[in-house]
Amino acid sequence: MAVPDCASALSDALLEHEFAPFFGTPCGILAPLYSRLEAAADLWTISREDNAVGVAAGAAMAGRSPVVLMQNSGLGQSVNALASLVVPYRIPMLLIISLRGIPPDFTTENIVMGRLTEPLLREAGIPTARLAEENLAAQTDWASRLVVEDRRPAALLVPPALLGWQA
Repeated sequence: MAVPDCASALSDALLEHEFAPFFGTPCGILAPLYSRLEAAADLWTISREDNAVGVAAGAAMAGRSPVVLMQNSGLGQSVNALASLVVPYRIPMLLIISLRGIPPDFTTENIVMGRLTEPLLREAGIPTARLAEENLAAQTDWASRLVVEDRRPAALLVPPALLGWQA
């Protein structure tokens, strides 16, 4: 599958599973997905990731299955909102988090969050799956079971190269 096709396939799968609305902060790694969702769905750009989590929590309380798109540095900013609101009250939302600081992204300022992202989510009790081109459909099904059906939070992690990002 070509890189633009991964973003289209993921966008289509999210919409087919009735995820909406979408909230996010722009991110170079997520840019192809962001563009597709902006054209096809209810996507709101929010300037801070913790605010996006809060707005998504409100959408979840209204019965929706919201998605928050963020870079893993934004996950660091969102820890309190996730740990004190989303996790204890089991508020359903899907986090789509780009993985800066893992190969091929070796920028110094991203390496620590690259190492911390998965352990942080695991310790918070948020199930994660690292997206892979060959498993997009199965991983989106998995996320739908958790968020849409079981009404709990989950995270899909996006490696830099999946959507075409290059150092």
